[in-house]
Amino acid sequence: MVKYIIAEQLVGKEVVTSDGFDLGKFVDAEVSESNGKLNTLVIEPNVDSEFVNKLNVKSGRLSVPYTSVMAVNDFIVVDRKNLV
Repeated sequence: MVKYIIAEQLVGKEVVTSDGFDLGKFVDAEVSESNGKLNTLVIEPNVDSEFVNKLNVKSGRLSVPYTSVMAVNDFIVVDRKNLV
């Protein structure tokens, strides 16, 4: 059975990679206007993380493709391979 999560419940959740790097906190999402599907997670990056500093951070935000999301529970877990 599919579990639905209200986007409001995701705001502020920590986003981590599957191998333990802290990317930052979830702040917003980009949704396709044509089909309503979630395309991208918008994250307030953890500026203290050396891993985050290697990624493409634009205007103070980090964009993570939704296809990278592996799990959502206490944390949002993303696959590191799709980020670099």
